[in-house]
Amino acid sequence: MHGAKLYEAHLDSANLERSIEFYENLGFKAAYTIEDRKAAFFFLGENKGNMLGIWETKDSPIKRSHIAFSVSPAKLRGIIPFLREKGIEVRESFGLPPKEPIVHTWMPAASVYFYDPDGHSLEYIAVLEGEARPYLNPMYLSEWEGIK
Repeated sequence: MHGAKLYEAHLDSANLERSIEFYENLGFKAAYTIEDRKAAFFFLGENKGNMLGIWETKDSPIKRSHIAFSVSPAKLRGIIPFLREKGIEVRESFGLPPKEPIVHTWMPAASVYFYDPDGHSLEYIAVLEGEARPYLNPMYLSEWEGIK
C-alpha cells in the first residue's frame, strides 16, 4: 500500500548476548528480551516508531541481511568517528575507502556501511536535499556538496 512505512526488521544471531552488547554499543536500548526463545527487541527512534528484533539461531545457519538506519545529514557526518570510537570498522563501498559518507546520486542520499558481529550489512543513511543526479557515479559527500 502506498504510504506504508517499515516498522520492524529481524536479524539472526549466533550469539544473542554478543548482539545485544553490539547494538547497545551503537546506542540502541534493548526494550524486551525473551530468554527461552533467545530473542531481543530494540525500539529505534522516538515513540517506539521502529523496532529491530534479534533472534539467536545456534542450530541453523545465519541468513545475512541488510538494514539501513535513517539519521539526519548532520548526524551522518559524525557516524564514522562514532563507529571507530566503538571499535567498529567502517567498510568500503562502491570502491571508495570509508573516509567520509558516500552519496547515492540517484536518490540523493549519503551512507556509511559496516557489519555487525554476525556479518549483517548495516548502514546509516541520510536523505539529502536537492535534485537527484543518477548519471553520476557514487561519490563522497564533500564532492556532492561541491556540485552546483
